[in-house]
Amino acid sequence: MVSENKPKKAKRLTATQARAARRSRRATKRNWWKSLGFGLIILVALAFIISLFLPGLPFAQNTSSTATTDGDGPGTRYPTQGRDHIAEGDTHPVYNSYPATSGWHYSTAMGDTFDYDEDLLAPALWGVYEEELSDEILVHNLEHGGIRIHYNCPEGCPDLVDQLKAMTKLGRKIIISPYSLMNSRIALVAWNYLDTFDEFDEMRIREFIAVHESSPNAPEWQVP
Repeated sequence: MVSENKPKKAKRLTATQARAARRSRRATKRNWWKSLGFGLIILVALAFIISLFLPGLPFAQNTSSTATTDGDGPGTRYPTQGRDHIAEGDTHPVYNSYPATSGWHYSTAMGDTFDYDEDLLAPALWGVYEEELSDEILVHNLEHGGIRIHYNCPEGCPDLVDQLKAMTKLGRKIIISPYSLMNSRIALVAWNYLDTFDEFDEMRIREFIAVHESSPNAPEWQVP
């Protein structure tokens, strides 16, 4: 005997049920994208926090779109004079620029915790100095990917000094100090690079710092 039972047809949704189903699918999709976006934000935040303690990570270094690794950048490039360590009082050949962009420099060993010895010679602590520091000290700072910003005002220039001091907020490896061995009023110095001019130019300074601070052009750019 052949069964007369026929397959049941799927029950059609009412218009109200169909609209509710579409809203549910859209809500699910929105929640998925929100979760993905939130997860990415958390990952970026964690990477940034970790980079504060590990300078070798990309976030801890200069991430400017103008930064280069092939040695090009703003300023005049000078041939390297090496990075030999010398003792205080030792003589050495003349630098090929003043301020110096590379060459012979002092070196003071740091402890395991990176504490500086009391008789520190070089590198100098980052920051603003009222007194002039020698090239033999500051070349070591350049070796670590630092930026030197100098001014030369025999008769004083307090307004210019204040403007230059404000530039320290643009990076973590910046030293500002007077320098009497140059003809210009202002000098920006990085490893193998020098830019000199007489009038304050904020954009010029910003570009120099953005490109050269912690640039792989410096031999020990990953050192704090």
